[in-house]
Amino acid sequence: MPLFKTLRRRSRSTFRSTSRSTEESSTTQSNGDGTSGNSSSTIDSASYTSATPPSSIMPTLSSNNLPSLVGSNGSSNGTSSYFPPPQLRSNPTTSRNSYFGGSSPSIHGVARSPAPTSPYAPRIISIQENSWVHQKVLLIYGQVGDPRQHPLDGSVTISLHQDSFPPISWPVTSSHFKALVHLVPGPNRLRLDFVSTKSSSASLHHATHSSYINVNYLPLSNSPPLQLVILLGKDSDGTFDAVPERKQREGNDLETAIRKYRMAAYLWQAFTGEQMFRNNAGRRCFRFEEEWQPGTASRRDSSSLQMRNEAKIHIVRTEKTVRELRDLQIAQQYGQATRKDELFRIAQDAVKNYFQAKPGQNRYVSVLLLDSHWDRELQTITGHAALGSSQGDLKMAIFGSHCLQSYPSNLEEVVDSFSDCTRTNTDHVANDCGEAGSNWESANLGIGAHLHEVGHVFGCPHQESGIMLRDYVRLNRSFLTREPFSTRTKTQGLSPCLPQDECTWHRLDVLRFRFHPCFRLPNDPPMSSDDSVQVWPVENGKILLTAATGIAFIELYGEGDQVCHHFIEYIHSESTSNGLPKQVTVTESDLRQRVFGSDKEKKKKQVKMSIFSGGLGKFTVDSISNLKSKNSQVKLSRGVGFRGCKLGISQLAGSQPEELLLDCAFQSTKLLTSIKVYHDAKLHGLEFLYEDATSQLFGRREGKTDDFVLDTRRGEILLGFYVRAGHWIDAIEVLTSLGRKSGIFGNAGGGLGYNLIPPLGYKVAGVSGSCGAWVDGFSLIIMH
Repeated sequence: MPLFKTLRRRSRSTFRSTSRSTEESSTTQSNGDGTSGNSSSTIDSASYTSATPPSSIMPTLSSNNLPSLVGSNGSSNGTSSYFPPPQLRSNPTTSRNSYFGGSSPSIHGVARSPAPTSPYAPRIISIQENSWVHQKVLLIYGQVGDPRQHPLDGSVTISLHQDSFPPISWPVTSSHFKALVHLVPGPNRLRLDFVSTKSSSASLHHATHSSYINVNYLPLSNSPPLQLVILLGKDSDGTFDAVPERKQREGNDLETAIRKYRMAAYLWQAFTGEQMFRNNAGRRCFRFEEEWQPGTASRRDSSSLQMRNEAKIHIVRTEKTVRELRDLQIAQQYGQATRKDELFRIAQDAVKNYFQAKPGQNRYVSVLLLDSHWDRELQTITGHAALGSSQGDLKMAIFGSHCLQSYPSNLEEVVDSFSDCTRTNTDHVANDCGEAGSNWESANLGIGAHLHEVGHVFGCPHQESGIMLRDYVRLNRSFLTREPFSTRTKTQGLSPCLPQDECTWHRLDVLRFRFHPCFRLPNDPPMSSDDSVQVWPVENGKILLTAATGIAFIELYGEGDQVCHHFIEYIHSESTSNGLPKQVTVTESDLRQRVFGSDKEKKKKQVKMSIFSGGLGKFTVDSISNLKSKNSQVKLSRGVGFRGCKLGISQLAGSQPEELLLDCAFQSTKLLTSIKVYHDAKLHGLEFLYEDATSQLFGRREGKTDDFVLDTRRGEILLGFYVRAGHWIDAIEVLTSLGRKSGIFGNAGGGLGYNLIPPLGYKVAGVSGSCGAWVDGFSLIIMH
């Protein structure tokens, strides 16, 4: 009897040990950027001239006995078209099975008998097991079988655990599939069932091949949302343009517009989230303001009266009538309008009045102009404008509703909408720019061009390629694997549509999004209030770039360039906690080499440089030639000093240049005891007072006076200044070596903020600039 007890105890402990080790070995921890919690990589700063860096998509196999299969257009070429990032690794724990039956097995945790591994179970490539995402609708890409040897057609049906969302089927073309997955907060266990179109019709049951994957959805709540607005005239009936068949089938009222606009916004989000991941920027994306309301994400929500937390659409009316908006558009078309952006201003006023935002509160708003209508007689779209701006407190995009009838209203309609070859009937709706000759192309144009304007809201300028050029005419390829006939190109569409065939955000757009407040993740470091960038030309032709939040990237423009073709990024540096170096050294010769190469004929052409900080602060140098050391050098009693880049434009009436070298920087007997600031709503002057009762003045003694005293007993000295500047110097604050600040003197809300602190190895030697009625130019003079 004791023998059996011993055996039982050993068996139990052995089982527990084995079970525990198995669990530990199969667990993968992920952070918000999709990187493994126990892995790290360091990549040097890189220079790019192409639109998009290598893709992050890689085959994430669900079974150990299957090879990595990534082909190009289903060919037998074994060369992969994708470049995996170092942080991803295949996950062997995803289950992949096949079974026979007319219906799918339950995924509610009910025990199933083990099924054999199937080589035709869907294989998810674009996302890893147990990854964390932050948007409600996730775009995924995967494969079935071996696309290089036995391409298969069929469908993949995706189901969620506990039936939190109705199952939706997505087409499989040559073994490739793409799908949109609706997620609920927390863990989501997805089942993917593949059924081939080649299954025998004589068979009573089709063979279904299944796989499972877990995806975690963490909604973001601490970043500003992109708010969605539908704008109407005060007498609008709330309808949009649609052909008679559409009106009869689905309607063209305000409720239909809300469903279509919301679905378009989810497509923006799914596309952008996937693009950010492919650019190694993590699973980050912008979010929407949401509310608990009758669901529209599935066509079955209305019949089941399903309530969901979905993107909120604000309905805003202007003070203008529909006729006034129409006449304004016609006046703009014929050059009779006083301002070309009048419609944007009208929308801006209406949105500001609706939200009642206070000054200094940033809002990001996308507006759909519902009263955009096709005027057949005038052959123009009235009440429409495509504009976006990131300026001011209200950062807003506007776009018309003339393509709205072609948008999907729910997830089930996405494939149909982007596959609908019905020709555009210009008796009822517009063929915008001649690029919307069919319904699917109209959906591309409307959804994509509106996303282009949203890109402006997030600070993106026009680019050499991608969405911010006109790449959105291929937006359908991000959601389909088979493209229909195009009336725009007069060619048969691409099949299959693989990730490398899709439209993209340009790499520079991704870099802006990476540091934008709307794209912040919970594990991002806190944002600094100082987003400024400073440029310091020093000895040997070097140019030092400094920023408290780090240098993120540099854009370089050759003379005559309207868009950026060359840039340098530093986001992979490990110099600081947020991965950005706070000080970078460049040279004019290196920058010219990047822009012009070895072309000697372009040696004398100008190069413009825009530097961006980790807080998306920006400093632009119109010509790097002006930064040459001889132009910035200041002769000192011993050696030379260097002028930093000047703030203000020095264009006040009677403005004269001024320069002041501080006695305390060169004479050990001169002790700076206080700094007197003359100011009102701008800076008039600075007076530096010494222990021996002498002083030095920069600017004028006008306005009110404030005196900031240094603690000389503790060795406190002048470190630099915080300056508010635009066309002139609005305000200034003294910064000391002990970390003390004087407080801001002048107009604290004027201009933009800049921290003028010498780079490492240098100290303040004086101040330089210009002064008219007040100080309208200011910079530091630094020395070793």
